[in-house]
Amino acid sequence: MTRNDATQSPAARRRLGVPAITLMIIAASAPLTVVAGGATTAFSVTSSLAVPIGYIVLAIALGIFAIGYAAMSRHITNAGAFYAYAAQGLGRPVGVGVSVVALIAYNCMQIGIYGMLGFQVSDFIGSMFGVSIPWWLIVIVFIAIVGWMGVNRIDLSAKVLGVLVALEFLVVIVFDVAAFANPTESFTAQPISPAEIFAPAIGAVLAFGVAAFMGFEQAAIYGEEAKDPKRTVPRATFMAVGIIGIFYALSSWALSLAIGTEKIASGGITPDEAGPPLFFNFAATHLGVIVVDIMSVLFITSVFAAVVSFHNAVARYVFSLGREGLLPRGLGRVSRSGAPWAGSVTQTILALIVVVGFAIGGIGSEYGPLYPVITLFTWLTNTGAMGLVLLMAVIALSVIGYFRRNPNGAGIWTTTISPILAFLFLATVYVLIVANFNVLMDQPETNALTFILPLLIVVPGLIGVVWGAMLKTRRPEIYANIGHGAPELEEVAADV
Repeated sequence: MTRNDATQSPAARRRLGVPAITLMIIAASAPLTVVAGGATTAFSVTSSLAVPIGYIVLAIALGIFAIGYAAMSRHITNAGAFYAYAAQGLGRPVGVGVSVVALIAYNCMQIGIYGMLGFQVSDFIGSMFGVSIPWWLIVIVFIAIVGWMGVNRIDLSAKVLGVLVALEFLVVIVFDVAAFANPTESFTAQPISPAEIFAPAIGAVLAFGVAAFMGFEQAAIYGEEAKDPKRTVPRATFMAVGIIGIFYALSSWALSLAIGTEKIASGGITPDEAGPPLFFNFAATHLGVIVVDIMSVLFITSVFAAVVSFHNAVARYVFSLGREGLLPRGLGRVSRSGAPWAGSVTQTILALIVVVGFAIGGIGSEYGPLYPVITLFTWLTNTGAMGLVLLMAVIALSVIGYFRRNPNGAGIWTTTISPILAFLFLATVYVLIVANFNVLMDQPETNALTFILPLLIVVPGLIGVVWGAMLKTRRPEIYANIGHGAPELEEVAADV
């Protein structure tokens, strides 16, 4: 038996501490991308000042979700995270269904972000050097880079992401200071007023805002690579939620002052300035063109950091499912450094296939250079965010099921009340996303995609549940091990 076999002991792979995992979580949320892209778009589309207070509401709600989620992480250490939690909390068939949804959702997030990355790099090179490079060619290069990072030691990715995230925070803080010091209209605290929670467009605001937090749940995915998973995973989860929530609330408040609260509320944002131009135009006026060029580069690295983070998540899900036999066993192999190389390569190939497919489909498109943003990015990332919200709602119920089956003295707040509150909130947000899906997709009216993309998440999940139930009689040896991390294999590896 070799060291790069799937049976390698997780103890040899424990390299990550709280800071490293927290940085990878924050990298997935892409701070600069959220502020310059997500928050600006939310203001443009909803014409609501509730965006900053919306981030606070979401942070509190996800913090409540994290209470039970973190409690489970102290008892279940599995790279499959959501999959393992659902299997041990709601039953093995549900676990299989959750694994299918997780694979689709994380792949949608990761591959969709490539659309934004390709457009931004192509546009930047064109504006700086006058050279036109196809977006898909740029993406293929980045797919190779991300794939190379994925098959190497995870702490390499953590170090790279750490530097990028630090620079993102720095540049957004500079913008925030400029906006607070130079409001376009007048200084006001209305955007963070609790009264804004009851604004008419709060549903759309929450539907937009929840995507900014996608990735915060990834701490559990790195449980098998954490130095002390019982402490590292919960601490990283809570730290990430707190940092993301506070930072986005303050930065979107500053952004509202930069745009002008009256302009937002009156719907005065024109189509040609909606989205990132709201951020960069203000920066150019008050910080100078050189700073804007630096911000443009960091916007690109922000998107790249998110791609790397979601790639790592997908690779670990594939590894977990391959190790337990739900996917071919070969996908459960890890390298000598402990990286799930088979899962990483699989995700790299899938990303390449999808990107090439969109590139072919975009030939002669009416959208021109914006094609990868309007299609690949918008379609897939919104679908992925929808899937992750649905998964978190299911996991909230899994917490209740797990602690009822495995009582360990944890209080009723942790095992029952907080999961119920989290489920009710997340289920509501999921319904809001579905109800506002054409708005999130920037579609003037409902069309086939409005139904096809949500079904892309739900239908395979239901098929997965049925498949999981069938395994009980057809493959009982695989069924018995669903969501339990192949412990008998790890014992053999420990002997080796």
